Amino acid sequence: MVPAKADPEAQAVYLKDTLNPRLAEARAGKRAVFFADAAHFVLAPFLGFLWSVTRVFIKAPAGRQRFNVLGALNAITHELITVTNDTYITAESFCALLKKLAALNLAMPITVFLDNARYQKCALVQAAAASLNIELCYLPAYSPNLNLIERVWKFVKKQCLYSQYYADFASFKAAIETCLGETSTTHRIALDSLLTLRFQLFAKAQFMPA
Repeated sequence: MVPAKADPEAQAVYLKDTLNPRLAEARAGKRAVFFADAAHFVLAPFLGFLWSVTRVFIKAPAGRQRFNVLGALNAITHELITVTNDTYITAESFCALLKKLAALNLAMPITVFLDNARYQKCALVQAAAASLNIELCYLPAYSPNLNLIERVWKFVKKQCLYSQYYADFASFKAAIETCLGETSTTHRIALDSLLTLRFQLFAKAQFMPA
């Protein structure tokens, strides 16, 4: 599905003029490029696919507790830097993430691509980024297809949530934390094939066949 308010032409221009030039510098070892976003994992049923010749009843978790993960994904190395909590992602959370990126001491310019969430565009975040010498590049509105880290969240959901039962929030959170912690080890090969720097663009939705 394509977000109804997405502007394919704006995305194409942004990809050509803003995103690709910085990725070229990252490939050449002259810039560190990160893609940032927050995922809110809810303790709730996530259906997958099950084929059975007889009717099967599957337990579903109870409750609506959320495990929030704010992440920044290195476009080249696929290193994942995170800030997590069980409450809310705020501007302060994003500032904490920026400080973690600065603490990597990469000795090169840092660019972070992110969406237009209000807490990510506020004065506090802008000031923190400026003080840490981190460039913030805001993606066009409704452009999850240009945010590489969205593929990580999809992968985590597939690994940890679909057709899975967790008896309590602690085991639910532990499974997600384990998956995130294994992105550079157990899941590295799978993610390397998933996190290529090819971004899909779409034709205007009204011109696409149903």
